[in-house]
Amino acid sequence: MAPASSSSSPGPHQRRPRYRGKHPRRFEEKYKEHDPQRYGETVAKVLASGKTPAGTHRPIMVAEILEILSPRPGDIAVDCTLGYGGHTQEILTRIQPGGKLIGLDADPIELPKTEARLRALGFGPDTFTAHRSNFAGLPKVLASVAANGADIILADLGVSSMQIDDPARGFSIKLEGPLDMRMNPERGQPASVFLQKTSVDALAFLLLENADEPHADAIATALDGKAFATTMSLAAAIRAALPRSKSDDVDLSVRRVFQALRIAVNDEFSALDTFLRNLPACLNPGGRVAILTFHSGEDRRVKKSFEAGLRDGFYSEIAPEVIRPTAAERASNPRSTSAKLRWARR
Repeated sequence: MAPASSSSSPGPHQRRPRYRGKHPRRFEEKYKEHDPQRYGETVAKVLASGKTPAGTHRPIMVAEILEILSPRPGDIAVDCTLGYGGHTQEILTRIQPGGKLIGLDADPIELPKTEARLRALGFGPDTFTAHRSNFAGLPKVLASVAANGADIILADLGVSSMQIDDPARGFSIKLEGPLDMRMNPERGQPASVFLQKTSVDALAFLLLENADEPHADAIATALDGKAFATTMSLAAAIRAALPRSKSDDVDLSVRRVFQALRIAVNDEFSALDTFLRNLPACLNPGGRVAILTFHSGEDRRVKKSFEAGLRDGFYSEIAPEVIRPTAAERASNPRSTSAKLRWARR
């Protein structure tokens, strides 16, 4: 018996939820940001204006990284911070035929999206595998895929634009959202809880250590004993604690406090130290590594580790000086401004 026609016919057309005004204001209503691949024309216009379209990420210093890593057909490559997959896509095309890239990312929300995006571009499991892991777990991931070492390793330590632009993740100082800041929302404690549990002295120390904040003591004192459930309530309290000065200076302090909390909540310096300690053993002889940092504390750790590795014979060559984005890239992608690139060769 033939099935009823209703079972094979398409369902009723579903309209997008209505929103007030001409354009959606809330992130949840911004359908283009949630599916940027469908709106190429809009994405192109945003890129042309020198901005990063929400829901996407622009890889930084791609040409410089490709020159340093020099990917070749047959190479075993690792992208320790997969993110949106921009660097990965460029490397994958250059290590074929015969090459394989291992991608790591701790974010359970963005990792499946990036894996699906790269699969749609034709990179199957024989050339690309994705692993949910912090970069500190690199040795374990390599062992799980029976790789003795990698020919090229990349680590981009910046927060992805998808994380920054989504207010639900709690990274942004511009949009109201829960004060979370966890790279992996399924582990650890959100920034709101961390802040309540941290003493005034410990908070002042981490603001100075993690963000070089000149008003660390005043801000820590103002925040002590108070509860902040949202990003905007914390930003307002920081602004109120600062002496009246140029708004740019105040906003810079707000960004530094958010950065310091994010680093602490995700234990980023400890993970970076573990990664750097294990790094030489993860590289094949002649292997190359490139690391992008976005904060002086990160850059200091990378610089000292590479210098020690060169001195102790783990590396044959390291970057003689830090590499920064070109003026053209900084103008077209302002989020690249603070980036610093260093490299080493096994």
